[in-house]
Order: sequence, then C-alpha cells, then structure tokens
Amino acid sequence: MSLRTRLLILVIAAMLVPASLVGLRFMQNRTSEINAALANLAASADEIASDLSEKIQGTAQLHYGLARARDLDTRDKAACSAFLSDVREEYPQFTGILTIDPDGSLFCDSLRTNRTLDLRDRAYFKQALVSHGVVLEPVFGRLTGISVLQIAYPVRSEAGALKLILLASFNLRKFAEYHHKRLLGEKEVLLIDGKGTVLVAPSGAGWAEPVGASIAGSDLLRFATAPGQKAFQEVTDREGRTQVWAVARSPSTRDAGLYVLVGRSKDGLVAAANRRLHEDMAILAVASLLLLAGVWILATVSVGRQVGRLATMAKRLGLGDLSARIPLPHPRGELGGLMTLLNGTAESLEQQRAAIADLNQKLSQSQKMEAMGQLTGGVAHDFNNLLTIILGNSEHLADRLAGNKELHRIAGDIATAAERGSDLTRSLLAFARKQPLRPRDIDIGEKVHEMEPLLRRPLGEHIECSFALEPQVWPTSVDPGQLTTALLNLVLNARDVMPLGGRLTIAVHNASLGESDLDVNGEPRAGDYVMVAVTDTGSGMTAEVASRAFEPFFTTKEVGKGTGLGLSMVYGFVRQSGGVVQMQSEPGQGSVVRLFFPRLATPRSEPSSPAKRIVAPDGSETILVVEDDDMVRAYVENELKALGYRVIAASNGPAALELLRGSGDIDLLFTDVVMPGGMFGPELARQATQLRPGLKVLFTSGYTQNPVKAPDGAGDARVLTKPFRRRDLAAVLRSALSAPSR
Repeated sequence: MSLRTRLLILVIAAMLVPASLVGLRFMQNRTSEINAALANLAASADEIASDLSEKIQGTAQLHYGLARARDLDTRDKAACSAFLSDVREEYPQFTGILTIDPDGSLFCDSLRTNRTLDLRDRAYFKQALVSHGVVLEPVFGRLTGISVLQIAYPVRSEAGALKLILLASFNLRKFAEYHHKRLLGEKEVLLIDGKGTVLVAPSGAGWAEPVGASIAGSDLLRFATAPGQKAFQEVTDREGRTQVWAVARSPSTRDAGLYVLVGRSKDGLVAAANRRLHEDMAILAVASLLLLAGVWILATVSVGRQVGRLATMAKRLGLGDLSARIPLPHPRGELGGLMTLLNGTAESLEQQRAAIADLNQKLSQSQKMEAMGQLTGGVAHDFNNLLTIILGNSEHLADRLAGNKELHRIAGDIATAAERGSDLTRSLLAFARKQPLRPRDIDIGEKVHEMEPLLRRPLGEHIECSFALEPQVWPTSVDPGQLTTALLNLVLNARDVMPLGGRLTIAVHNASLGESDLDVNGEPRAGDYVMVAVTDTGSGMTAEVASRAFEPFFTTKEVGKGTGLGLSMVYGFVRQSGGVVQMQSEPGQGSVVRLFFPRLATPRSEPSSPAKRIVAPDGSETILVVEDDDMVRAYVENELKALGYRVIAASNGPAALELLRGSGDIDLLFTDVVMPGGMFGPELARQATQLRPGLKVLFTSGYTQNPVKAPDGAGDARVLTKPFRRRDLAAVLRSALSAPSR
C-alpha cells in the first residue's frame, strides 16, 4: 500500500469523528429549528394575548378617567354622544364607546346613531351590575356587526349606587389584521370565544370556517379551552392540508372567554429546516471531498510528521477530549487547512459543550426558584398556623404572668415577634405576587424606611440618594405592596432621566392642603394628608410634556424602552386610595412628584398597659370548629370555651358535614380555608349552608392565593387571617354572629 494511500486512509480516519459530530450537530440544528418554529408559534400567540391584555388595561385606565369626566355627568344625550365621538376619534381601536343606563337601555354612543337599544340580555351588562371592576365579553357588535371585545366598567356614586355603565367595543378584527401583517403573513391569527364561535378567521386558504361560524365539538376548540393541554394541535382540512396551532395562555383573555390562536402550515414549518439540513450536509460533503482531493495530490509533500499530528488529534477527539488542538505552525495548502478546520471544529464543539453545561446550570437554578415559589404558599400556611399557636399561647402567658414584670415582658416580646413574623410572611407573599393585597393602616414613614435598601438598589453608584422622613407622621390606610410598586416606578423614572448621575431625594411628612392646592388634573382636594415626595435633579420636562405625563401609554422614551403606563398606574393607585398627585418640573431643573395619602380620621389606639388583661366580647352560642392542624384546633377550641361559647370540633370537611347532619344546634361554622382530604373550606361552607340554611360562616386562613367567596356567591366572605390575637378572634366572631342572615 502506497504512502499516499496510507495517508489518505489516516486523513479519512481523522476526519471521521469530527465529521460525525458535525453531521450530528446538523441534525440537532434541524430539530432545534423545528422546535424553535413551534415555540415561536406559542410565543406569537402569547405576545398577541399580552398585547390584548395591555389594550384591556389601557381601556380600563381610559374608563377610569372617563368615569370622572364632567361631560358624562349629564342627561343631554346629544352632548354625551358628541363627547364620546371626540374620545372615539382619539382611540380608533374602538368601534364605538357608549354609556348604558342602569335599566339596560343605551343612553349615548360615539356613533351618534340615536338608536334605542335594550342591552339587558348581554352578559357583560349582567356582570357589570354586580361588579366593581372591568367586565369583558367577546361578541359581535349590535351597532356595527363587527367582532369586538366588549370592555364594560360600572360607574358608581360615592355611596356605591350604579350611575351608568361605560362600554368600549375593542375592534378584534382590526387588532388581528395588525398582528397578521406584523407576522409578515407567515402565520395565521384565529380568535374564537368559549362556545367555538369564530370571531376573527384566518385569511389563508388553509381555513374554511367563516366569521360567525361555530367550531363547537372540534379538536381545535377542545385544545384551545382545555387547561393544561399539550402545547400544539395539528388540524387537517378537507383537502388534506395540515396546520399546526398554538393557543395563548393569558389568564385575562381566557377568563373573558376569548381564545387567541396562531397557526402555520406544517409543510412550511419543516420546509426551512429540511432545506437548511440538506444545504449543510451538501456543504459538509463538498468540503470533505475537496479536502481529500488535496491530500491525495499533495500526499508526498511533508506528510510524515503532519500525518502524525493529525492522527494524534483524531485520537484525542475520538476519546472525547474537545480541548485537543493541532499546535502551530501549520503547513500550507490543504493539509494545513485540514488542521485549521479540525481545530475550529473542536473549538466549536467545546464551546457548545460549555454552553450546554451553562444552560443546564441555569435550568437547574430556574427549577429551584420555581420550586421555591410553589413552596411559598405552603410554607406561609404552615408558618402562620405555628404563629397562631405562638401568639395565642404568649397571650395566655402574659395574662398568667401579669404579676411578674420580667416574665410578662418576655411573653409580650414573644407575641410581638410572632406578629412581625406574620408581617414578614405577608411581605414575602406580596412581593412574589402570591396573594391579593389589601389596604392596611400603616405608618408610611416606617414603611419607606423599611424600603430604603430596595429603593437604593436600582440607582447605581452615580446617583446620590437621600431620605428625609418625619419622625411621627399621621396614620394612613394604604396597600403596602402597591405603595412599594409606585415608589419603585418613580425611582426608576428618576434614574432614567439622570444617566450621567445626579441626586434623588425621597421625603415623607405631614401636609395640609387647601382649596388652592390642586392635583395634576386641576382639582382642589383640601384636607390632611401624609405626603411622599420623590425629587430628582434630572433633565426635567416642558410644560406640555408634564401636562401629559400621567396619560396612559404616553412616554418620551424610545420604542421598546417603556410602555407609558408607570405614572398612570401610580396616579390610579393614589386616586383609588383617596389621595392626591402633584408634579412640578422644568427643563434642566429636575422634577418632583408628590403623592398625598389621606390621614385616617380615627388615630391609632395606644397599646394597653402590659399588666391589663384584654376583655373580649363573649357569647353562649354553639360553634363548629373545623381545623386540620391539631394544635391550632386545640388552641381555638380553648379560646372559644374561655369566651363562653359551646364548641364542637372536627378535623376535616367530611367529618364536619356528618356533625351538621345531626340534630344538635350549631350557630356558626368556623372553618380553615385550606384543608387536606379534597374538601376546602369554601366547599364545606357551601354544602353546610345547604344543609342548614341561615348558618353563619366565618373563615380563617394562614394563606390563600385567591379571595374567598361567600357561600351564596354574593361577594367576598369574612376571613380571619392567621395569626390572630384573642381580641381579634372575639371581635370578628361576635361580628359574624351578629350579622343578619342572607
């Protein structure tokens, strides 16, 4: 066998391993491209749904502003319609904006049709009668015949009476056409409602059902509406063409009965990946043939040592050592090119291995964080159960040790620590968005002081930050989580206008406003407030920009740098809290945003003397206690007996129902919300009130992610949050027993 042949064989052997790895990579790339195309379908659907959610949120902000417009507070139908027509011209995404009287009749609309229309049969109208927030329903507009998303908002008086219902008809067809163009026509957009009615049909030839038709009973509808289903659905039409569909997972649109699907031809989905694979394999084959030809021609030139280097390289690669390299110098010609190619291939493979290892590490970390998030709720529930026992027993100890000042103080410290633990748990859940937030009576100065590290963190070292907190500010009722979000929004806005550095000041102090003190809308709001001011030394704003700063979606940032919702959300939060927003800004002079939160009319009660026993209201009724935790159940049972009540205890829902089916008198059901055994507190309450109409119900919970509904469905139920003090238990229990039966 000639040297040239042997060299050729060695070269082929050396190329075998990297060629195989490269070919495998090409196959993996094809699979990855197909998976990426599928993932892009789901991402496109979620992106469209996210855009729709933002449009809904913007409409809610618009409703909130329109509800306070004086032009709507009139019975002049023509003037009202003219005002809505002007608003409609500013928001072309709506086919119409109208108002509905509480009796269901159309009062005025932006189309100025002057029609008489009875809307009592519309689902959104029925929901708006009992709702205090935005109500959604996808339908075909009666005035336009176009598929729209009806966004209704009940406008109520200060006493809670329904004044009118604002309705904006968001144009789903135009919305879908925009996204179809944005997707360059490669993907089809389909909008359906929960009954399978086609609201917006794809424009491609692969879809046969027209707008208004129903796909009820189809696999596609079941795929779109079923929770936790597979990621994609293939649908074959009558002509044998197959499309792949993905559905958006946005809760806001799904809860409204609107399903957003994005589809693409299956042939088009895999054609690009197949073409790329064939091209890559052809390139690899051509490169290999050229290399072999060069080696065959130049086999007699400097082959001995170079072939040995190649053989060594191939052996190390064959053993999986991707750090192997052929050291310089390389000979000229194809042999040197082969060495360079092998080194480049090994380097590329080594980088891919490192990238895969890095991705595996990130995936592991992500899974850990997700697991921590899932554990948060359970830990909060169990931790609050423990805190309930600690807090209750510390109160007992404080009562028993009233004569020993030192031990009484220690018992009080235990109770205080338990309450702080409960606050820490609620803060953790609120920051993780694991529970609904509610207003609380807080000291804003103390709250901002606690937030100081959080507010400093995003600023960077180039911005000097200082806090001016008045020692004793008036108490206010504010949602702490929303306050945190609002201040973070203001701090981040201030940071963005000081890219080269500057000074940021956050101040909190008491303030009294007179009739001459106006908010950003020019309205006087006299009274006593706690003011939170955020001052920066940034670029400032012109009067024109400042006048629009709180408008939804208005922003001076570059596209993609902001949504324009930050300040409008701050404004909405402060106004819903009964407060006032003021802003001062001049070009080159910086800006100051002041948030005023109303002072509580009743000052906080001073803590009772350590030696004084708390006297709680008692009673003699019979209470059924349902609690799965033995220690908590024993503690609650003892507390209720000490208050004079007759107590019957059960550890789960089925056991409690058996007791309710008996003949004994039971005045109130006191049940935990989350319990094992398949029956939670709300379901137990529903069945209990069916067995015994008029039975009073009081819930308790260490953690619940969703608001607890009353057994009859009429609003939120009364919930005593764990941990609780004895006086809280007695007061809430007495209130529940004294409440009139529904």
